[in-house]
Amino acid sequence: MKTGGQLIVYALEANGTDHIYCVPGESYLAVLDALHDSPIRTIVCRQEGGAAMMADCHGRLTGRPGICFVTRGPGATNASAGIHIAMQDSVPLILFIGQVASHAKGREAFQEVDYVRFFGDIAKWVVEIDDAARIPEFVTRAFSVATSGRPGPVVISLPEDILTSLAEAPEAQHYTPVETRPGEADLDALDVLLNKAKRPFVILGGTRWDAQAVAQMRTIAEAWSLPVGCSFRRQMLFDHLHPNYAGDVGIGINPKVATAIKQADLVLLIGGRMGEMPSSDYTLLKSPYPDQTLVHIHADAGELGRVYRPALAINASPAAFVEAFAKRKPAATPVWAAEAAKLHAAYLDWSTPPESGPGAVQMGPIMNYLETMLPDDAILTNGAGNYATWVHRYHRFRHFGTQAAPTSGSMGYGTPAAVAAKQLFPDRDVIAFAGDGCFLMNGQEFATAVQYGLPIIVIVVNNGIYGTIRMHQEREYPGRVVATDLTNPDFAALARAYGGHGETVEKTADFAAAFERARASGKPSIIEIRLDPEAITPMRTMTQIREKS
Repeated sequence: MKTGGQLIVYALEANGTDHIYCVPGESYLAVLDALHDSPIRTIVCRQEGGAAMMADCHGRLTGRPGICFVTRGPGATNASAGIHIAMQDSVPLILFIGQVASHAKGREAFQEVDYVRFFGDIAKWVVEIDDAARIPEFVTRAFSVATSGRPGPVVISLPEDILTSLAEAPEAQHYTPVETRPGEADLDALDVLLNKAKRPFVILGGTRWDAQAVAQMRTIAEAWSLPVGCSFRRQMLFDHLHPNYAGDVGIGINPKVATAIKQADLVLLIGGRMGEMPSSDYTLLKSPYPDQTLVHIHADAGELGRVYRPALAINASPAAFVEAFAKRKPAATPVWAAEAAKLHAAYLDWSTPPESGPGAVQMGPIMNYLETMLPDDAILTNGAGNYATWVHRYHRFRHFGTQAAPTSGSMGYGTPAAVAAKQLFPDRDVIAFAGDGCFLMNGQEFATAVQYGLPIIVIVVNNGIYGTIRMHQEREYPGRVVATDLTNPDFAALARAYGGHGETVEKTADFAAAFERARASGKPSIIEIRLDPEAITPMRTMTQIREKS
């Protein structure tokens, strides 16, 4: 006989859980008590949204479900931001929520929420356990659901009395991973389409990749001389310095890449959904009927034909597909080989940052410095905002597992993601980029980094405004500024107040020394870059945007 809390922890252990991220609550004290004697490492966070984003980053970088525990009511609703990210980004995550006791349900008890209704549209599966003896069954099923097909978040509600009651239950067993593989007929059909093509283009996206799959995709690109682009915030899926890399397919796309996709006669979309952002509002690939011959490879049959009608739909995970197709070779030297080289040259030009701009701090030279200083396996995280353009356009990702950024465009992600990444990979450099508005949404998780001795470096690009919204405001309603100005703390002093290391950069030349001091401190660090709000994008000033409007 075990308590429900013990059964939860034993089921997590049986399914390979090594970390959980939580904000404690009295609604699941029985689970916390069981964790006391467990080898699972418990990371206590400062806000449930940050905890859920850490779990998302865990799932994003490992392919195994990130595990998050929160309390009922406000705790659960705070965590919903992380669930929405995991859903839109196809990331495996399991959120456990302490719930009111069974006898109080339906009475609007203290902090009561109907989680099946609340999370129903933003989670892959939501369930409330009403029998402690079934805990092993439900937890193992949650791992399977979170990782199979198109991965996503699962929410499990845990009534308080279920966690404290004693039950006899079977020993939990590890879930069985579900793989979808292409058939020989699918590969034959693709072989024919590729050998007939004149202007093919490959777009990589989604999840269920690993380092081996990325290496096999490189082999395919080389054998077929294919130009390869990476979907929005999936840039770690292809080496940016490889001669077949054409660039990212997302917000602010290189016009030459956009033209190549629109003029392609064959597009291979591998792993991704090609949603609104990477498709440039469904203009690169028209929905529902693309101008190009589309081959869509996806692990979830429900995504095939959902937005675009593919000429060939292959129900397979990216890893299984590239493993199978890597054995195929072209019948003759591809006629488009030179096009891949041209697009890579265009990418190198596009990803070279400008040296000048308004104000005393220039982000271009700072990005150049980071490119020379950071090792290829450094992990970069960020949230959302115009500042992220400097990362997405000018950082050249080299390896799988080096990027954690929300395709859903959620602010506040970078700092908690960096905490999780450093927890997972303590020997690697972890750099979080944040805007001033973005940082202050979940910046309190910097305290979590201090508590666990995780020397992340957070680069706060401070321009004193909600930059992306101001840019749109100036373009659509020039001169009518409202609700986008910010008054900020001294971020370097804030870092020191938390027990970390802080630096302030007001001139370009000061950044290198500040970065080295932060690195040498051995502490979690914040480097505040005070950027002129005129430097709103790498190529256009705020004044230029306003005047053009």
